[in-house]
Amino acid sequence: MLKNKIAKRIAWASGALIASLVIVMVVCDRMVNHAAKDRLYDSVEDMPHRKVGLVLGTSPISTWNGRRNYYFDHRIKAAADLYNAGKVDWLVVSGGDYRNSENGYDEPIAMRDSLMKQGVDSVRIILDYDGTRTLNSIAKMRDVYRQDSIVIISQEYHNERALYQAKHLGIDAIGYNAK
Repeated sequence: MLKNKIAKRIAWASGALIASLVIVMVVCDRMVNHAAKDRLYDSVEDMPHRKVGLVLGTSPISTWNGRRNYYFDHRIKAAADLYNAGKVDWLVVSGGDYRNSENGYDEPIAMRDSLMKQGVDSVRIILDYDGTRTLNSIAKMRDVYRQDSIVIISQEYHNERALYQAKHLGIDAIGYNAK
């Protein structure tokens, strides 16, 4: 009898804990979505001009399978499209230097070289090696580059989170969604 009561309490407590975690996850997701509402763009033509675009880093080669990383290619194309359309004057390419690791690469250099192939003037590209985390990249835009109004360039799911972080850092950010 006592074992049944204990088992029921454990089951009830486990269920309550799981339900609470699900509720917290849903609330967090809604908060992030709300921060990005009406601040995401999919079309170059609809984008307002911003002085600086922040391209969030990713590897040109997938760390999962060693093949081409299309997230990288799409971010580069999106950034080049914005620059070539006159929607941004400068691009900060943010990432890390992982050359000393297995399948290593230098994200900012890889992004710069790819942007130059798409017609972006190398003088207009700033390499940021402290961008190993999205929050670091955004904080550096405010604290080092003294920017309070930027466009963040990445995929939509990443932009939503980045816009939430930017809002809490006091930066007026919009996001351009790469494919």
